[in-house]
Amino acid sequence: MLIVGDSLSAAYRLDTRQGWVALAEQQLRVEHPGFELINGSVSGETSAGGLARLPALLDKHGPDWVLIELGGNDGLRGFPLARLEANLSEMIELAQDAGADVALMQIRIPPNYGRRYTEGFEKLYPSISDSYDVPLLPFFIEEIALDSELMMDDGIHPNAEAQPLLADDMKDHILELLKH
Repeated sequence: MLIVGDSLSAAYRLDTRQGWVALAEQQLRVEHPGFELINGSVSGETSAGGLARLPALLDKHGPDWVLIELGGNDGLRGFPLARLEANLSEMIELAQDAGADVALMQIRIPPNYGRRYTEGFEKLYPSISDSYDVPLLPFFIEEIALDSELMMDDGIHPNAEAQPLLADDMKDHILELLKH
């Protein structure tokens, strides 16, 4: 499974071995010895950046699954929702054309971007998921983000203590995807 995400999956300001992707892979390999989680995440990544990098990642790794965890940086920069929708849709199509199953993660942004933009942003993910009939995973840091003890001083990124919790949660979601 290829994870194409941003700093939330790239282990921002941590050793990548401490990040949820590496920790989840260790857990998943216990039950599925040949399983590999490929972390194609980059801090600061937008949907346009992920789209630009995706063809090379697909060629290099040939994943069975692609999990797209992108859009937060688009939202934080106030990018047009139509552009985000087009980029995520094209990523799904590219991954499917390469023979991979795709899952999309719901992303949330702070409410200070205005009600219309924030609501439109949140509704975009279920709409894309429905349009392409791909699983939609819940925003994985939702509960963690409410606990300042589990967040870095920037209030945006989960800290090292949060990573095992994220790994446990994501492991369960990934196992559910693998059943299908």
